[in-house]
Amino acid sequence: MRLGRRQFASLSVEVGFRAAAAVAVPLLVLFAVGRLDLAAYATFGAFTALYGRNEPYRLRLRSVSVAAIALLASIALGVLVAVLGEPLWLAAVLLVAVVVVGTFFATAFQLLPAQPLFFVFALLVCAAIPTPAAEAWGRIGLAAAVAAFSWLLTMSGWLLRRWAGDKAARTGAVFLKKLHRRPGVDLTVLRDRRVWLTAAQNAVGVLLAGGIALAFGLGHAYWAVVSLVAVIPPARAAHSISRSLHRIFGTIGGVAVAALVLVWSPPALVVIAVIVVCQFFAEMLVGRHYGSALLFITPMALAVSHLASPAPLSTLVVDRVLETVLGAGIGVGLVLLARWAERSRGLAA
Repeated sequence: MRLGRRQFASLSVEVGFRAAAAVAVPLLVLFAVGRLDLAAYATFGAFTALYGRNEPYRLRLRSVSVAAIALLASIALGVLVAVLGEPLWLAAVLLVAVVVVGTFFATAFQLLPAQPLFFVFALLVCAAIPTPAAEAWGRIGLAAAVAAFSWLLTMSGWLLRRWAGDKAARTGAVFLKKLHRRPGVDLTVLRDRRVWLTAAQNAVGVLLAGGIALAFGLGHAYWAVVSLVAVIPPARAAHSISRSLHRIFGTIGGVAVAALVLVWSPPALVVIAVIVVCQFFAEMLVGRHYGSALLFITPMALAVSHLASPAPLSTLVVDRVLETVLGAGIGVGLVLLARWAERSRGLAA
């Protein structure tokens, strides 16, 4: 029993509840006013609550603020591309810019999640949603309002901890974990060869994955790109094939979960519930095992896409599986190439 309690305490329950609430409230408001077509913007703004996990509030303030700025910049760029009719050249240029700058940004501020995955996802999905110019600022404003709400929600734990005081520590509460993470600001990233390697892997990979997906007509190519970014290890992390395989199988498993959930064309409230539950468990697991977290991140992403622009499930699932295999396969190839380069460099030295 004690072991089970210890294992449960290692999960980020507080972060899970926070992230679930951040996405549940705006989606329920959009449902109430009949504007679920704007679900993507609200969801990406709510991703602000994914950052700052287990950090003291003076440090969390910085992490959550810079993450919110990066998310809103990505959303705004995506809306710009959509307003201009989604020109391929502009989408490609901005994609490379976001994935490279996002890699350096996440590494410099030691963000967790440490990859530019959510920045890329926000850019490409917002770019793929047809947007009249007259509605652009409204959609960006919605994302900003939800990001501000998520920011307040993320920082609200300070009041809860002050109210709980030492009582939580004395009772061994599992909800209020010790805030042990101490991220800093690393100003050496531009001089770090490993960070440049990761940025180059992402830049080359997203162009390859997106280009091949477009060439074969696999629906929206953004899923292949997102799968590629999910597989590439964070900067300064070990380029492990086993970790990449965990991410591949986690993503494919997540597609299967999404198919089981969405196959009966559930009503919007059920889809919202799926998004909220997946957000909760994804954040519970992402700090322990990213592959397991993808079992929930993937259906959450597909459910958001389904809310924003419903599509036949058979087409959606087949495209997503093929795009996942494509993006993940390219990612593994780049990981193997990086390992070979590192070994060759070591032998030459």
